Parts: sequence; C-alpha cells; structure tokens
Amino acid sequence: MKVTALIPEELISEVKELTQGKNITESLIKALSEWVATQKVKELNLHVAEKPLEFKKGFDAESARETNRT
Repeated sequence: MKVTALIPEELISEVKELTQGKNITESLIKALSEWVATQKVKELNLHVAEKPLEFKKGFDAESARETNRT
C-alpha cells in the first residue's frame, strides 16, 4: 500500500537507526510491526490481570514434568 505521510525527518532518522532497516519502508514496517506486537502483549497482560490463569485441582509440577518426558 502506498501512503503519503508528513513525518518529521528526525523521527524517520531515529527509526532507521534503531531498526537497522535497509530503507525507510523496511524501517517503518519493522517499527510498526514491533509497536503492534507490543500493544498485543499489553492487551494480553490486562486480560490476564483481570482473569488470572488457574491450575486444576491436584496439579503439581512433578507430574507435569513426567507427562512431558513420555
């Protein structure tokens, strides 16, 4: 998708430096992908904070290890 955007040169330079992209397009793709991934992790953390994971009754680490070894 082609996009025209007015982005400060300083910001573009910083993104290019931090992402080590070959060009502006690759740098922006890397930066935006990382941002989206970070937002998804934040959303997941909020979800887990609201409804924490629970283990089944009788669960213990040793039996889980044995199951994984077989």
